[in-house]
Amino acid sequence: MIETSAHGRVTVITLDRPERRNALNVALCHRLREAVTGAVDGGTRAIVLTGAGTSFCSGADLGEVYTADFRDALYAMLHAVTDAPVPVVAAVNGPAIGAGTQLAIAADLRVAAPGAVFGVPTAKIGLAVDPWTIRRLALLAGNGVARAVLLACDQLDADAARSCGLVERTGSLDDAIEWAGGMSALAPLTVAYSKQVLNEVFEPELDEKALDTAFEACWASDDFAEGRRARTEKRPPVFEGR
Repeated sequence: MIETSAHGRVTVITLDRPERRNALNVALCHRLREAVTGAVDGGTRAIVLTGAGTSFCSGADLGEVYTADFRDALYAMLHAVTDAPVPVVAAVNGPAIGAGTQLAIAADLRVAAPGAVFGVPTAKIGLAVDPWTIRRLALLAGNGVARAVLLACDQLDADAARSCGLVERTGSLDDAIEWAGGMSALAPLTVAYSKQVLNEVFEPELDEKALDTAFEACWASDDFAEGRRARTEKRPPVFEGR
């Protein structure tokens, strides 16, 4: 489910589950986390994340998304990407939906192909993303865009994502590798330090306990159960707000 390749001092990590449009399940989250930490331990100076086929990552595998194991695996993987002491570039070659958008924004920088699409449709299925994801999306794309994506489940194509700042460049995987190659020649201690300080911007002084409580309440709600039932019964969910 994962392929890695070396391009000089750049490691390309490819999600290789094209039959599921690279949807994340527990095993893939674990393998992606291991690939990132393994690349760092092996001395890579930059990482590029991309997807096989026509999708970057279509989101969470709905067969596992409702489980606690999936949440733990997903967030461990996302934080491994964010905490890696080297630049991580997401080469978004197609749709990056839900957990796919989370993976893209966990990276330091994003290069989007013309077919890239971003969205977080959790409100359609009674799920929720954690406060870290929401803050990161708002700071990258702007508060108004983040509200449209999260509250209205709007999607952003490559041009819209570039326009709002969610994407830094448009281009191909080769463009992302070339950009990462330039970063790999920079002073690694300086880059790691700058990344660490920049990441602190995404962690403001908030009531984390209250936010975490609200986040957990979404996953323990009747609406969560309704979203799961509706998927099994192949019907639209009817949410009651409890």
